[in-house]
Parts: sequence; structure tokens; C-alpha cells
Amino acid sequence: MFLKRLSLINYKNFDSQIFEFDSKINCFVGPNGVGKTNALDAIYHLSFGKGYFNPIGSQNISHGEDFFVIDGEFENLDREEKIVCSLKKGMKKIIKRNGKVYDRLSDHIGLLPLVIISPADRDLIIEGSETRRKFLDGVISQSDKAYLQTLINYNKVLLQRNSLLKYFMANQTFDAGTLAIYDEQLNQYGTAIFRKRLHFIETFIPIFKEQYGVISGGNEDVMLSYDSRLLQEDLLGLLSMNIEKDRILQYTSVGIHKDDLNFEIAGHPIKKFGSQGQQKSFLIALKFAQFQFIKEQAKTTPILLLDDIFDKLDEHRVAQIVKLVDNENFGQIFISDTHAERTENIVKQIHQSYKIFKL
Repeated sequence: MFLKRLSLINYKNFDSQIFEFDSKINCFVGPNGVGKTNALDAIYHLSFGKGYFNPIGSQNISHGEDFFVIDGEFENLDREEKIVCSLKKGMKKIIKRNGKVYDRLSDHIGLLPLVIISPADRDLIIEGSETRRKFLDGVISQSDKAYLQTLINYNKVLLQRNSLLKYFMANQTFDAGTLAIYDEQLNQYGTAIFRKRLHFIETFIPIFKEQYGVISGGNEDVMLSYDSRLLQEDLLGLLSMNIEKDRILQYTSVGIHKDDLNFEIAGHPIKKFGSQGQQKSFLIALKFAQFQFIKEQAKTTPILLLDDIFDKLDEHRVAQIVKLVDNENFGQIFISDTHAERTENIVKQIHQSYKIFKL
């Protein structure tokens, strides 16, 4: 699968722009602020129905305009896929596949598998658990529609349970029977999500460690692990034990919406003990592992977006990344870089056809 053509109207800093892409490597080069990352974000938008860097749709409309249109033409197994994503201020975003509007955005997820590696990924290390859960759920959802629907159902019940807890507090009342109904539903959906996350992590860790070993030269010991209270106690039991706490807080304090991923180097949190280069290598390995996992599960090669990833890496690590992508395992790759000469030197080492777009 690859993106043949991209048309942008009023998207971020692009008034009107058309790109015709190579099926292998495409590079956006130029100084900061010219729209390199915005072009990558438009491609991401076509795959996920939202921006990677700013998911608030209206804020992606060019200043002074009241709508944007992203139009992409893909080739997938000799079949053309035309995806159009458009938004007008004050209205609902519309995503069309071959002229037909999706009823639900979730139906589109997984059609165009894509992985992005960006400096913004550092949030996975420095931010709270929600950022890492989104990564976890995003990887699984691209190849498992049932998981995505279960997650949507869980979050819907969670909102209802939290609303009920607020109602109890506001009205100085309590109904254990009604709460029990929500607890049963949370347990049903949450347990299914927990089991799939656990299975995913068991499959994912060896892929991740292999990728990190290639990038780092195999000299550093890294690990990631799944942190969930459901490893010790079933969800119904947790909800029961924490009911008084939840009544006071007016929200559900336990469940799979509190799970986390632990990132470690040499047995210590990489957030505190990893150098800048080690942290960047960790994140790149995480995303390359995501790429391999999705490719195996979805039976198709995802598009790979590399946003300014060669900055702050030494020559050895850059060379190892080039070696990773220089094989038939990868399909179409998009690269953004402020250094045109560096980019050209890098892509020449990758024995694939390429195009360079100077913005």
C-alpha cells in the first residue's frame, strides 16, 4: 500500500498544495516553519481521521479560512482507495472512502495502517500514564476492530458510572443496585481489554528488544512491562473494595483506564536514568516494533512517517536506523528534515527510489 497523491486545501499553512509521491521514499526538507511536519500530519489525518500533533480539528484550518480538505489517493493491492477528510467550522468532520461517507470513524481505523515517529513521542516518556495507554490502545486497535469497539464501550460505561457517582453526591443518595449494573459491564469490557493488552505485551516485548538492540548496537539492556492492578485482583473485586473512595472522589478510581507501561534501561526508569540519545533510541525502537507488529497482524505494510528523527542522534545510531529501513520489510516512507544535504546523504544509502520536496 502506498499514497500516490495528496491534495491539501486550507490545511494549516497550506492554502492549496498538491504532492505526487514516489512509492518508496519521500522527503520534505526546508527550514523550520515551512510546513514539513504539517504535510506528514495531513497523511496521518487520512489514516486516523485526526491530526497527530493537534487532534482538535478546527485548529487545523488555515488562519482566516472556515474549512479544510485533505484528499489522498492510495494504491492498495492494485486497487485504488480515495480518502477525503474535510471539516467546516461549526460542523462535524466528514471522512469519505471512495465517495461514501463513514457512519462511524472507528470503521475507518485500520484500513490504512500507519506508524509515525516524531520528537513529540517524547511525551510517552515524560507525560502521565494516559499517553502510554493511548499508544498501547492505538497499536492494538489498528489490527483489531473488536478491541477498539470494546474500548469504546468501556469508556461509555465509565462515563455513565462517573455521572452516577456525581449524582449520588449531589443528591445525598446512594443506590447499590444501579451501581452494580455498571460494575458488571465495566468488568465484562475491562477484563476483555486487560487480557488483550496482556497478550499484546507478551508478543510485543521480544520485537521491541530486537529493534532496540539493532539501533543501539546491542550493548544496552532495556525493558518494558505492563502495569495493571488487574494482575493481582479481578475488576469486580477492585470496584467493590474502592466503592467508598469512589463515592468521595465522584469518579471511578480503579480499572483498565488506570493501567500503565513501564519503560526501563538497565533496570531503572528511562525517564530518570536514560540519556537523551538512549531515550530517543528507546522511542524509535518502540515505534519500529509497532510497525513490525502491525505488519504481521494486518498482513499489509504500514506507511512510515519519520519526522525529524535524525536530530540528536550520533552517526552510529543514524547508520543503524538506515540499515533497518534499507530492506524490503518496509514500504513507503516519508521523512522530514531541516538539513537537505543530510537527508540526501541518508536516502542515497537506502537503495530505493526517492523524491525530495523542498518547501
